[in-house]
Amino acid sequence: MDTLNTGDTAWMLTATALVLMMTLPGLALFYGGMVRKKNVLATLMQSFAIACVSSVLWMVVGYSLAFSEGSAFVGGLDKAFLRGISVDSLTGTIPESLFMSFQLTFAVITPALITGAFAERMKFSALLWLSGLWLLLVYAPVCHWVWGGGFLSGDGVLDFAGGTVVHVNAGVAGLVAAIYLGPRRGFGRTHFSPHNLVLTVIGACMLWVGWYGFNAGSALAANGSAAMALAVTHIAAAAAGVSWMAIEWTVEKRPSVLGIVTGAVGGLVAITPAAGYVDPTGALIIGLIAGVVCWWGATKLKYIFKYDDSLDAFGVHGVGGLVGALLTGVFAVESIGGTAGGLEGNWMQVAIQAWGLLATIAYAGVMTWLLLKVIDLTIGVRVDEEQEIEGLDIALHGEVVP
Repeated sequence: MDTLNTGDTAWMLTATALVLMMTLPGLALFYGGMVRKKNVLATLMQSFAIACVSSVLWMVVGYSLAFSEGSAFVGGLDKAFLRGISVDSLTGTIPESLFMSFQLTFAVITPALITGAFAERMKFSALLWLSGLWLLLVYAPVCHWVWGGGFLSGDGVLDFAGGTVVHVNAGVAGLVAAIYLGPRRGFGRTHFSPHNLVLTVIGACMLWVGWYGFNAGSALAANGSAAMALAVTHIAAAAAGVSWMAIEWTVEKRPSVLGIVTGAVGGLVAITPAAGYVDPTGALIIGLIAGVVCWWGATKLKYIFKYDDSLDAFGVHGVGGLVGALLTGVFAVESIGGTAGGLEGNWMQVAIQAWGLLATIAYAGVMTWLLLKVIDLTIGVRVDEEQEIEGLDIALHGEVVP
């Protein structure tokens, strides 16, 4: 019988606060600093509003769809409105209310990540509808597949803290949205300079610190698994920052502030699925690879295919999540996470990881396009040309940064 562990509970209270900090203010500042000045308040508003809407929806029905008993595809409604969760309810060794709250912070940041792909051009009303519907119809089912007893969990897909559930899921949705909306005016001809990289660096630092809660918290206990997850998270982030800086320095002849902080975020993304399964050497290699691949995804890929992934939601989160999920199958260590990877002779794990990615990409891609289509046919998804030129701050919210 499960019993409450106060040490585990104290750590998970801390981890939950750290993960919420990743969105508010971490992601809000990270994205807000990269847009043009006329769109900064609208960008901050997106993260804040999504945090509010997602929290309400998670309480009402999202948590139940993800974590109550149901089918292999989605949970049921037994826990709608958090029915049955009392002061004494436990998930493992922590209160179920705390587990629900920890998972709520994941449900907050995932749709918020998508906004980076279509920054500076979506209607705020459309954003709210897309974020809410996507949370219930895409995020909650995929979460159930991997963490709630669904079919990908049964198939043996490894995702310790959200490489597939969060980053690939959001990255693919962002790519679909960027293509559906079309590019910003001047894309490919105009350089969209970030208005305040100081905000972006502060946001990246908060993301890095908050990621300790994201990954180490996913152990759901204050134990050796959490400690190793924290260690490999830091190593991968640092390695990716170094490799992005090195490739950018080699190709562009000088390292940029935006580059190194984005590289570190790419390393954090890539280590997320692997955090509870790999050793420090594996984390180092994953980080070094992620930095280079995410640099290519953010600076080259979108121009090859001519889609406007404004703040590189797909280039960093989608690409980094794909790399990390596949490399989890290569570098998993049985003595750490209970499953051997390819280097220990179990190359089938790479195929299992690929299956999890394919299922998520197909579902997230199709569902996101359908949601956008429905919203577009009803209220429209993109601001008009005059509003885009004027800036979303004044056009949508009646406010400006002086």
